[in-house]
Amino acid sequence: MTNPTSTTTDPAPLAGRREWFATSVLMLPLLLVGMDVSVLYFAIPDISADLEPSGTQQLWIFDMYAFVLAGLLMTMGSLGDHIGRRRLLLIGAAAFGAASLVAAYANSAETLIAARAVLGIGGATLMPSTMALIRTMFTNEAQRAKAIGLWSGVMTAGIALGSVMSGFLVQHFWWGSVFLVNLPAMVLLLILGPILLPESRNPAPGRFDLLSVPLSMAAVLPVIYGLKEISSEGWNVRYVISVTVGLLFAALFVHRQRTIASPMISPTLFRGRGFAPAVSLNLLSMFAMMGSAYFTTQYLQSVLGKSSMEAALWGLLPSTAVGIAAPVAAQLVQRGVNRAHVVAGGFVVAACGYGMLTVAGTDSLWLVLGGAAVIASGIVVVMSQMMDLALGTVPVERAGTASSVLETGAEFGGALGMAVLGSIGTAVYRHEIPASAPGPAHETLGGALAVAGQMPGRAGEALVTAAREAFTNGMQAAAIAATVLLLGAAVLASVTLRRVRVRETEAMDCECESEKALA
Repeated sequence: MTNPTSTTTDPAPLAGRREWFATSVLMLPLLLVGMDVSVLYFAIPDISADLEPSGTQQLWIFDMYAFVLAGLLMTMGSLGDHIGRRRLLLIGAAAFGAASLVAAYANSAETLIAARAVLGIGGATLMPSTMALIRTMFTNEAQRAKAIGLWSGVMTAGIALGSVMSGFLVQHFWWGSVFLVNLPAMVLLLILGPILLPESRNPAPGRFDLLSVPLSMAAVLPVIYGLKEISSEGWNVRYVISVTVGLLFAALFVHRQRTIASPMISPTLFRGRGFAPAVSLNLLSMFAMMGSAYFTTQYLQSVLGKSSMEAALWGLLPSTAVGIAAPVAAQLVQRGVNRAHVVAGGFVVAACGYGMLTVAGTDSLWLVLGGAAVIASGIVVVMSQMMDLALGTVPVERAGTASSVLETGAEFGGALGMAVLGSIGTAVYRHEIPASAPGPAHETLGGALAVAGQMPGRAGEALVTAAREAFTNGMQAAAIAATVLLLGAAVLASVTLRRVRVRETEAMDCECESEKALA
């Protein structure tokens, strides 16, 4: 059986122990970048008691990291192609370590917010640099697929581990310890990186377009902010305007990339048949992943009544399936199974996971955890294959830019998933909550539980029961919508990837040579 998304022979040399050991070193900072997304989960109460931030400052302490990271991914990916991915990685690691130290001993909310911003800058250098270096070190397709599968699993595990690590450290130490845990890995990377990691860059990158930096941030940040607020606060004119403004800047950014001689994101990336589908399908996969996390976290805490730490520990169970899914997918592709079928199968598996959520009740711990595990397994299959396809269909000199576009799309997908599926769940919840319930109970399940705690006897119990049932029904409705979307994504993957080959870089290489001559 011939696989049109791979080659029957791969003449590229095999990577040795040095490259695999270097990859293991790369995984440490990547794990921490993922953890820092959720590491403040349990630390916020202690930080609030110590630094006494205002409500707005507390939100920025929590969100600043993710916003800066998302806004700078494309800039840092392109910068790595210009100055060298290893150099940028080491600069980012130094910044990440220094910011972690400042955050750990911050004596004011303003200092902590600034440190979180620098952590976001460091994280934005680490993510595309690690992926681009994997593309450089592993030229053999089979080995690269395994390395990218490892990348996907470590990144997902980091996000899941962040909240648990936070709870453990805050319980036994002080809140600053959640940042100090970053230092050993960054020091190790700074020592071993120059020894083990090869330097790679675009040999003729052209001029770095400074104007594209603020344009890209103006395109990404308002959209991410608006979608995030819609998912937590509901539809509001301010948030819709924010998304609209971001989309307008996105149009300006795209226009500039298409019309200048040395663009930050070269349009030629999207001319190969594999890259654009990889970005789009990866976006859809993150839509499903973050939408699932939005409901699972609230279900464990507010419906089942688990404490935050208990919910975090239970939430680790679904991530155990992730470590198996990506390697299995890579093996299937290497043995000749069409990549389109593997990716479509991953979407179908994830759809089955959401299908399990459609029948969950208010006391369905194992069903919800099982559904989350099935969703995660299917999505990681898609993500690992799309990362491999995206990097395999672009010239190696543009690996940093390509990985940053892929990651930026994933950030959009995650925010969109929480906004859309969260809005569906909220609409059903508000429709089904009893009309006689107090005002705050109509907004969120958390509001209902808070109000119920102040009500006497059976009235409070009745409100809790009704609110939990309404939330669960909302989760079921969102799961139905996600199931339909994922089945549509499976069809889309089958169509768009059917004739895509990994080694489609020859024409792009020719275009690169033309661009170099023009530059």
